[in-house]
Amino acid sequence: MRLGGRNGAMATRRAASIALAVAVIVAVWSAAAAALGKPFLPSPATTFAAFGRLAATGSLGRHAAASASRVLWALAASFFPAAALGLAAGRSRRVDAVVAPVVYVLHPLPKVAFLPVIMLVFGLGEASKVILVALIVFSQILVAARDAARRIPRPLVDSVRSLGASRLDLAFRVVVPSTLPDLLTSLRVSLGTAVAVLFLAETFATETGLGYLIVDAWARVAYAEMYAAIVALSLLGLGFFMAVDLAERLLCPWRS
Repeated sequence: MRLGGRNGAMATRRAASIALAVAVIVAVWSAAAAALGKPFLPSPATTFAAFGRLAATGSLGRHAAASASRVLWALAASFFPAAALGLAAGRSRRVDAVVAPVVYVLHPLPKVAFLPVIMLVFGLGEASKVILVALIVFSQILVAARDAARRIPRPLVDSVRSLGASRLDLAFRVVVPSTLPDLLTSLRVSLGTAVAVLFLAETFATETGLGYLIVDAWARVAYAEMYAAIVALSLLGLGFFMAVDLAERLLCPWRS
């Protein structure tokens, strides 16, 4: 009961912090729009009205669903393989001898640079967009998992082994619980990056997604709709952040 109350208080404080941040952003936005008086920076009221119109027609929901679907498919395809490989590399020198050189060479490269290659190999359809986002999530989760597994204290591992734990027991009772908070943190960061890169991916050979909606509105000089789509993309990212926060509270109650 005490834990539930503490979690509730934390959620309330987080919601209050988000509301305050939104209020500050809207206030600065309103002041900038009033000061500039230019069509390319509509006021928040105009933007939110356009947001409501797009939502009422179903257009905004359709594009948001397409973007969310791409991110979720990419997450489903990359998170668990990346976590498993990273944890194995962090606990095994043999595996790390193979994985580490590849990580050192490929991880610093901006994955968005591979977009032309991905499109040439997988075509211009959904697969290329999902694969691009999956590469970003895979790379960051792999590195985080590897480093987190390396930081597990040796005495902790030895004490569990002395109790007769098998390798499987060690993996699920020590390695996974010890590294899960770091994995979720890296997932939070990689999802933020993935949503940003998704905008670029959705500007090529597609007619769905919030990235497409932003560029289409910009081309039509419909600035209010453009900013409404940007707000929707921000809300999508916020939704993913909140989902990871919820997963962390459920899976890592000792961090609450």
